Amino acid sequence: MTFAVALGMLEREGRWLLQLRDDIEGIVHPGCWGLFGGHLDPGERPEQAVLRELQEEIGWGAPPLPLWFEHHEAQLSAYYFRGLLTVPLEALQLNEGQDMVLADLEALQSGQIWSPRRQEWRGLAPSLERAVRRLGPKN
Repeated sequence: MTFAVALGMLEREGRWLLQLRDDIEGIVHPGCWGLFGGHLDPGERPEQAVLRELQEEIGWGAPPLPLWFEHHEAQLSAYYFRGLLTVPLEALQLNEGQDMVLADLEALQSGQIWSPRRQEWRGLAPSLERAVRRLGPKN
């Protein structure tokens, strides 16, 4: 069975918005840092799904986001959208996940991000690692 997800790589002042995924058994990559987004509903286009997920997960009515790249595996199609986070972190409401942060490229490339709420370091989900590789070296 193949499933599809739409993910948002959102930048604000040189830092990227991340979600610390819940520690729930049965979800993909629990307890890892990832991107906000999620599964496509039946008949939903990826560009619709990413906007819906951002509204549901952080209460943000994002403007349309351009498709950045796609990643396809045997059982997964992932659509990555990239754009600007036009509101401060404090204006967002975390409705899903354990924490959210804005991380700079150096922190992302280290593979470990500090969680202020959990007071611990956590690693990156593979979907976020793919996006970080696309960002390239820090200038």
